[in-house]
Amino acid sequence: MSSPPPHPTPDWQPTLRGNGLTLRPIRVQDADALYAAACDPLIWAQHSQRDRHERPVFEKYCAFLLSCGGGMVVVHEPGERIIGATAFYDWTPQDPSVVIGYSFLSRDHWGRGTNREMKRLMLEHAFQWVHTVWFHVSPDNARSQKALERIGAALHERRQVMVTGMPSERLIYRLRPGEFRSAPPLR
Repeated sequence: MSSPPPHPTPDWQPTLRGNGLTLRPIRVQDADALYAAACDPLIWAQHSQRDRHERPVFEKYCAFLLSCGGGMVVVHEPGERIIGATAFYDWTPQDPSVVIGYSFLSRDHWGRGTNREMKRLMLEHAFQWVHTVWFHVSPDNARSQKALERIGAALHERRQVMVTGMPSERLIYRLRPGEFRSAPPLR
């Protein structure tokens, strides 16, 4: 991936199609299907908001996705089933950078390359406008940390960020064009 060309206004809610999945803008009517994908407590076991599988807590998460300007659902192509969500947020045009986060996938899509494909689609899109993509990860979320390191993201710092209106400690990972690894490293 090369340096981004100058674009005046990024589209942070695109429809992105990849290998077996589509990322598309979240809609209010997606809430029930998204909750069906998110109601498994094990999905949230390593997150700072471990109770996000509970409907009232999930509704705040969903409200963020609907209001952030970059919230998307992840749709598994066969059957058009919503299997997760993700978001672009905190676009900084002066830098230029954006954060990718608030991502989850249903457990039946863990370890199958779905997260890597989702990130590939998002990164290819983002690098049209930005030089840096950031990821904010809970310090307890070893699964997400490992996944980010596998795609080439590097730990940059540890700091407090606002998460759904509350300060929360995060590990801040950075990825720049040319650092993304689309296939797992050979061992």
